[in-house]
Amino acid sequence: MTALPDSLAALPVRIDGCALTPLAFETPNFTRTTTVVAIQGGGVTGRGEDVTYTDADQVAHRALAPFRLTGSDTLGGWVARLDDLDLLGDGPEDASAPDYRRWAYESALLDLALRQAGTTLGALLGRTPRPVRFCISSGLGPAAWLAVDPALEFKLDANADWDAVRIEELAATGRVRVVDIKAHYGETLGLEGATALTVLELVRDGLPDVVIEDPPVDPAALALLEGHLGRVAFDAPVHRVADLERLPRTGWINIKPSRFARISELLAAIAWCEGNGVRLYGGGQFELGPGRAQIQELASLWYADGPNDVAPGAYNAPRPSTGLPASPLPAAGRAPGFGA
Repeated sequence: MTALPDSLAALPVRIDGCALTPLAFETPNFTRTTTVVAIQGGGVTGRGEDVTYTDADQVAHRALAPFRLTGSDTLGGWVARLDDLDLLGDGPEDASAPDYRRWAYESALLDLALRQAGTTLGALLGRTPRPVRFCISSGLGPAAWLAVDPALEFKLDANADWDAVRIEELAATGRVRVVDIKAHYGETLGLEGATALTVLELVRDGLPDVVIEDPPVDPAALALLEGHLGRVAFDAPVHRVADLERLPRTGWINIKPSRFARISELLAAIAWCEGNGVRLYGGGQFELGPGRAQIQELASLWYADGPNDVAPGAYNAPRPSTGLPASPLPAAGRAPGFGA
């Protein structure tokens, strides 16, 4: 297992208690619920967010036996001691919940450690935060938002009913930066089989400048993508460096921190991409609380110029509104903490 960098692992951390708080927000397509993990110690609080998508799993998380770690240790020590806690109960419905829940606690511990030390992630790892370019991935589609702000950029989920006319409409906006085929989510949430191949070809040819995210990896799809892998990204299949090594080598990777479960695994994946010339952009999980600021901070430190799907949460509202923060966001991570 990948270890934390020494500068993080050695941070002293005092824990006095922990509380779990529910959050909810109405998006255009569903009601999003999450759970904030708040670990207190030394008069400050570190926060993380469980982004598991099933409501039942969120309720079950908050019903777990109380978090009983208290006392003093290093960040590395506390992270290791999470292995001894039951963070899953009787077993979640969502297969991704173990990673998401572990990330909630590790990110809360990191936030607490940095706040207690009065320092930042960038300072400890030698990274300077930069303004963050973002795209929005609202279920409303581009037209509704462009009427409010014509400078917005978009990450769109491909639909089975996309045809040449629809592709031309999207191309005419000049604002689409990423199209997600979602070929690794199953037919309920994404595209599969002949439909995925048809839409993939339409996007490849009709939107020649966009990043194509999560296409299929069967021989037929790879044949369609021959000569185009430099504009392909993977997202859903990427949880560890081992996943990066087994997937076709592409020009991009969408980094969703909660998929990696552990801070050490996330940092190892970022380092692997940097070392192999793979460009990065950040992805969101409809975070409602501290998780959104944390993914913005990571983007600010490592991939600020990418087409980051880390827009402020208000862009996920059921209706467009004016006066929202514009891209790029101010450089993040300048105050002590993680996502402070």
